[in-house]
Amino acid sequence: MPVIAVLALDGLPGHHLTTPGLVFGTAVREHPGIAYDVRLCAVGAPGTVRLGAPAPADAVLPYGLDDAAEADVLLLPSHGDGDSEGDGGDGPAPALLDTLRAAAARGARIGACGSGVLALAATGLLDGRRATTAWRHTGELARRHPRIEVDPGGTLVADGPFRTSGGVFGGLDVCLRLLAEDHGERIADRTRRALLSPLLTHAERVAESIDRTLAERGGLDATLEWLERNLHLPLTPADIAAHAGVSVSSLNRHFLARTGLSAPRHLLRRRLERARDLLEGTDEPVEAIAARVGFASPATLRPHFARLTGTTPRAYRARHRRR
Repeated sequence: MPVIAVLALDGLPGHHLTTPGLVFGTAVREHPGIAYDVRLCAVGAPGTVRLGAPAPADAVLPYGLDDAAEADVLLLPSHGDGDSEGDGGDGPAPALLDTLRAAAARGARIGACGSGVLALAATGLLDGRRATTAWRHTGELARRHPRIEVDPGGTLVADGPFRTSGGVFGGLDVCLRLLAEDHGERIADRTRRALLSPLLTHAERVAESIDRTLAERGGLDATLEWLERNLHLPLTPADIAAHAGVSVSSLNRHFLARTGLSAPRHLLRRRLERARDLLEGTDEPVEAIAARVGFASPATLRPHFARLTGTTPRAYRARHRRR
């Protein structure tokens, strides 16, 4: 029976702790022959973990890191605010890093979402790989770990044995991806529907109403123009959705229909295109250009710019001027 170890750090939201059990428990209940052993492991030793917002509480867990030593899958949920990669400002606990490295060495799969990706990145295991995290942590991840190719979209990224996501729904997408790898897409889709069908039915009705409202307002034109004027601001999908007067999921659906990209990816693309224009047409330093288009630093801009153009901002400017 596959063992799935959920590594619980102080500050994790309650739904991040319970989502793996819900997903794999639903699969076991709905599909005879499927079996999983989900272990909730307190980092350090079996004991109490402090749950974070929106419902702070203490949770007593029966397992510790030792119980993850032979796990087939390790899951690292979001925790706290991600400012220090966990554990009170001193970085992740060495025992946690050792557990993750040992798991990777023996061929286990590792999933992380939200700020949990920052702790996984601290092991060095993601260097040279693609990964993603919650929108508010992508700049921090790129700054601290420049060898990681950070995908700003927040949707699931699979690279080797690692699965990372933004984690809005507590790692639901990571768990469903693992389930699909084990038992096929059909089982994963049925499990997803068993979990979410009541919500999806309501959401479909809401989406129809939103579509009508957005159409009456003239579509996305006003929001697209607003984005162009505010590329320098640290905009989140929620900010863009609020301007458009829709939910984040509806926003991405409309952006895909209009631009072929989700809202975060469209914003990233426009920032990079603006940076390219400024490099070609001004003498502003790269540091100033990065700030003008919404990047925290040139180091954050550089990997994304290289994916668009195949070169660095300074090399791009020099090449353009030679021409």
